Amino acid sequence: MMKQLFTIGAHAFRHGLFLAPMAGFTDRAMRHICHRYGAEVTVSEMISAKALVFSDKKTLALSRIEEGDGPTIIQIFGKEPETIARGIEKLTATFGESAPIGIDINMGCPVPKIFKNGEGSALMQSPELIEKIVRAARGATDLPISVKLRLGIDDAHRCAVGCALAAEAGGAAFVAIHGRTKAQMYSGVADWESIKNVKNSLQIPVIANGDVTSGESAIAILDATGADGLMVGRAAIGNPFLFTEILCALEGKPYTPPTLQQRAEVALEELSIAISDKGEAVAVRESRGKIALYLHGFHGASALRAKVHTSSTYADVKEAFATAIQNATK
Repeated sequence: MMKQLFTIGAHAFRHGLFLAPMAGFTDRAMRHICHRYGAEVTVSEMISAKALVFSDKKTLALSRIEEGDGPTIIQIFGKEPETIARGIEKLTATFGESAPIGIDINMGCPVPKIFKNGEGSALMQSPELIEKIVRAARGATDLPISVKLRLGIDDAHRCAVGCALAAEAGGAAFVAIHGRTKAQMYSGVADWESIKNVKNSLQIPVIANGDVTSGESAIAILDATGADGLMVGRAAIGNPFLFTEILCALEGKPYTPPTLQQRAEVALEELSIAISDKGEAVAVRESRGKIALYLHGFHGASALRAKVHTSSTYADVKEAFATAIQNATK
């Protein structure tokens, strides 16, 4: 039986294959590259609703979408329904020809600073507030509203089902569930069975997230959870080719990994896009970590990563990758 298409508003996708939102990583450069290699939908870094209300230019820059970036969802965070609604209104007023296909509300960020401020995963302590936030967001835009959750605050407070039902009641188009609690951060193993419990409790689609690192694990998470789609996060940093691998697995096609030369070329292209958006100094500084991960599999990768981490110009990074290719061909 053929899987039903995953739809977001008027947009339909064969698999519902998402690049997860990751603060400090999913800038336009990474989203653009991941889309090219198979991500059907990409999600932006989380953007402060409060900063949007004040029309902060740096914040607005995070929502930039250009032609060729592919279907994009903008993720925002906040804790006050009115502020989130006003932030969305401010954001939508800036959209040009390349607009997002939806707005996601972060309700799963485990970072202590965000949690202590009552935002991100802290919202899971109040399903009533979740419903109010989603309802307010729905009233501020015609775009579909989605929510990203975790399993709960900790093992003693696993509340994903109740929170997801609250989001559904508020009018969410779908929810994404990371199979870890806030207390786990990114440690341990994602609990796919608990994602399945959420899926079985909702009428709206559910996206499964957590420990998808290969084509094999992508099939496994869908089989284990019954989810309508899947979301790939940390494993895609420095490895956009993972989306191609996953698509091949889902479609029963053979997968050919990229050569080291191709990895180097794509790394430098991602950095080039970031430079065009942010300027060289900022882009190189902010991209060091993820660009260095492209060196996985290269001979002497550790030393070369160290070189990338101390780079300050595009030329420095290019030289590091040139050295990596030379070492590989010796």
